[in-house]
Amino acid sequence: MKIKYDPDADVIVLVLRGDPPVDAVEEPGGVIVSYGEDGQPVSVEFLHASARRLIEPGELSVTLQSGRTK
Repeated sequence: MKIKYDPDADVIVLVLRGDPPVDAVEEPGGVIVSYGEDGQPVSVEFLHASARRLIEPGELSVTLQSGRTK
């Protein structure tokens, strides 16, 4: 998975897979989910990220954890 932030567009993109998107659905609240040919999500975009307080201007911090905890 890759996480990208475009400060000019103020968009955070989570790239889940490298497959090209063939369809996209804009959800309420400025979230766009793109789907691959197999119907599975390939990316999720969050529009107006700083205005929605998903990111502070000039700052990006990411924490990844494995799915299992003991």
